[in-house]
Amino acid sequence: MGERPALFSPFIPETFMNASISALSPRDGVKNKVSAQEWETRVQLAACYRLAAHFGWTDLIYTHISAVVPGSDNQHFLLNPFGHTFDEITASSLVKIDLEGNKVDGSPHKVHKAGFVIHSAIHQARPDAACVLHSHTRAGMALSMLKCGLLPLSQHANLFYGQVAYHDSEGLSIDLDERASLQRDLGDKSVMILRNHGTLVAGSSIPMAFSMMSHLEKAMQAQMDAMATGQELTSTPHEVSQATCERGFTSRSVAEYQEGESPLGRMEWPAMLRLLDRTDSSYRD
Repeated sequence: MGERPALFSPFIPETFMNASISALSPRDGVKNKVSAQEWETRVQLAACYRLAAHFGWTDLIYTHISAVVPGSDNQHFLLNPFGHTFDEITASSLVKIDLEGNKVDGSPHKVHKAGFVIHSAIHQARPDAACVLHSHTRAGMALSMLKCGLLPLSQHANLFYGQVAYHDSEGLSIDLDERASLQRDLGDKSVMILRNHGTLVAGSSIPMAFSMMSHLEKAMQAQMDAMATGQELTSTPHEVSQATCERGFTSRSVAEYQEGESPLGRMEWPAMLRLLDRTDSSYRD
């Protein structure tokens, strides 16, 4: 018998085989070099990464969550250091880049080009999108393959009624030309299904984007489970779906709520931070 070939050897470039990405450690002095507002954004974004890991919205080291740097006139945003898992991310390790992908904070870490292309496209076109969360979850990928898209089958789905855009696959998102079609397809919507790829939400804040993705995930999981039964499905009436969306992820006053506004994207966040702090507060470093 001949010698057994090495696993995957034809497919792994030597440069990647020899690449060494060390464990993250806090970058000294970052907190003292940025504004208090930027540091708070860094802490919240690092928390969002840890929560994405906690809830299983990760894909090894791929996909990204970005946030606009306060005071940068939407020209700078924060992204994760490429080559590290979401549960490693800390406030100081986040990389600050401009809309052309240039690092502007002296970070020693790499940035994933696909993350830059998708996220810079949204931040460039949507000043209201303070945070963009993109994922490749099982439910999200499965739903992205369905021609019907997200259906008004559940209360969670109705939170996004009329707010879902669709973007046809253009392969790996490493071509800057795709930014134009991403911007065109998203338009003024807050959610985008990237066909045969995954999902994306654009939130007015980091807590809002987190809450949106959490509810979107539930909606997609429920739809896939219901469709898998093969039974006839029931949708809610247009009026019910519309009213649910209008009272969901909104910044307007909602008299029906005791607080005078929707709790979505607001009330959950402190509880989520307490969840992280009970287990590992190093995201704040």
